[in-house]
Amino acid sequence: QVQLVESGGGTVKAGGSLSLSCTPSRSIGSFMTMAWYRQAPGKQRELVAGISRGRSPEYSDSVKGRTTISRDDAKNILLLQMNSLEPADTAVYYCKAVAVSSIREYDYWGPGTQVTVSS
Repeated sequence: QVQLVESGGGTVKAGGSLSLSCTPSRSIGSFMTMAWYRQAPGKQRELVAGISRGRSPEYSDSVKGRTTISRDDAKNILLLQMNSLEPADTAVYYCKAVAVSSIREYDYWGPGTQVTVSS
């Protein structure tokens, strides 16, 4: 079973920055897609940013321009750099890894890390 370990969450003031990291229990290179999702209280989980092999990163409109997702295969880590944070960014952030075989897709989720942005 694949495990994803997230870190870097915490409390920051509006306008500040945070960097989240996700380390999978096996080589990050084995995953077709890595992504960050978030879920705020009372809301559905939503995609924040994703990065797939051979493609440009994708961002939700709400974070575009102030967020950068990157994957370092050599260090086996997925990063999410968030700048100009807003109270609306407050949520639990989840790392997701997608592996693909010839017959199906396997989705793996981390336990989540809390990000709180105070006004």
